[in-house]
Order: sequence, then structure tokens, then C-alpha cells
Amino acid sequence: MSFQVPLHSCFKWETGSGGKVVTVQTGGSSIIPCYYDETYAAEYKKYWCFDATASYRSCSTLAYANETKGKVSVIDHPDQSFCTLTVRNLKHEDTGTYWCAVEVGGIFVKDAIEQFQLTVQSAPDVSVVSSSVSGHEGGDISVQCLYSPGYQNKLKQWCRYKDPSCYTVGRTDTAHTPSVQIIDDGRRSFTVVMTGLRLPDSGWYFCSVGKQQVPVQLTVSREDPQVPVLTVTEAKTVVTTDGFEKYRRHTEEHFCLSQN
Repeated sequence: MSFQVPLHSCFKWETGSGGKVVTVQTGGSSIIPCYYDETYAAEYKKYWCFDATASYRSCSTLAYANETKGKVSVIDHPDQSFCTLTVRNLKHEDTGTYWCAVEVGGIFVKDAIEQFQLTVQSAPDVSVVSSSVSGHEGGDISVQCLYSPGYQNKLKQWCRYKDPSCYTVGRTDTAHTPSVQIIDDGRRSFTVVMTGLRLPDSGWYFCSVGKQQVPVQLTVSREDPQVPVLTVTEAKTVVTTDGFEKYRRHTEEHFCLSQN
């Protein structure tokens, strides 16, 4: 959900507003992506702020884009119209409401913002085996999403941040997107399989169980070009003019295709 508030280093917001809910293990790190309108890609400043309990009506700025302050880093990707917040060595007190914002104009112009609720737990209700996966064009990837027993009967989804578009348990085949299959073991995990990957499929996704979400970054690359490899194929005995026998090795060039 996106909406706007007045621009300040600490700005006002409305309690009870919706937003994404992300869970992270204590001592771990989290990378949270935030997409914005492409019209804000270039000269507009982006920043993240934080409210510890969501009971106050103000939010303290953590860092601006392309800054690192303490255990917080914010990186802007204007060519892809999103920025990321990285928070390291998370503790329970880091639980709270985070906001990603774009400074649209002066003090009387409202900023464009989006809300994220971050929960730090010793044993997260929802997590992933790997938060970053990669594949090549035409190939496939799989992601394993884990959940606690209390979420056994909650809705499981695989969603893309940018759209957002979501897939539920089962198989989805379309002409313009990869085939997506979600298999739930009914106990503690479900697996997402994407086949027929395309370069535009790169980006941020999330495993969703109920209202809990865990970000996953997908990188799709082109297939590696063929690389010549010199191999020895045979050895022959050759008699020289001085009567000595020598071995001459014959070589051939073979091409092998690296499989990632």
C-alpha cells in the first residue's frame, strides 16, 4: 500500500495503515526492496525511517539512498526504479515499522512512501532456505519457503514485489510468464519451482504465508557462451630422421557449454 505524508526528517503518519510484514531471525540480516514510480528514478532523494513500536506518530530517518549508517545501508537502483534497505545484526528491539520514502518536493509537498512491518524473532514464523537465487534464460530455479506449525493452514503464495502478481499452491502456465508450481508438504515448508525463465523475470519476489512475507532476489542471466577447451585426443609414435622415436601428441578443440 502506498500513500503520502508531509516531508520532514521525522514525519507524521497514520496508525493502523497497511503494509508488508517481514520476519527475520535474531542476529540475522534483512534486505527489504521498495519499488517507486519511474518518474522518481533520477534526481529525487530516497530514504528510510523507523518507528520502534508503531505507537508514536513520528518516524526517525535511518539513512538516505547510497548511505551506510551503523548497521543500516540504503542503496538506490534508479535504472530499475527501486531501492533496498539492508539491516544487519538484527535484535528484538529492531522490530517495528519501517518506511521507504521519496522526497517529492519542498516542505509543503507530500512525500511518496510505503510501509513495512519488520518482526525479529529467535525462530521466525516464516523464512526461506536462501534469500538469493539465480538461473539462466530458459532454465529453472526452486525456492524452499519454511513456516511454523501455526501457519499450516494459512494461504501460501509466491509473489512479485513489482507488479504485484501472486501464485498459489498448484501449477500456473501462461504464454508470457514462466511456469510456476507451488508444492506444499502440508507440514513445515512449501517449494516454488519456476521454469522457462526470461531475463525480465529478474527482480524481487517474496514467499507469503498468511500475512508474513520473506523477500527473495531472483537473478536471471543469459546462457554462457561456448568456451573452447583444448584436450588431448591421442598420441602417436613418430620416427625422426636421426632414427629416434618420439611421441607427438595430437590435440583438438572441443566446445563445452557451462551449465549453471
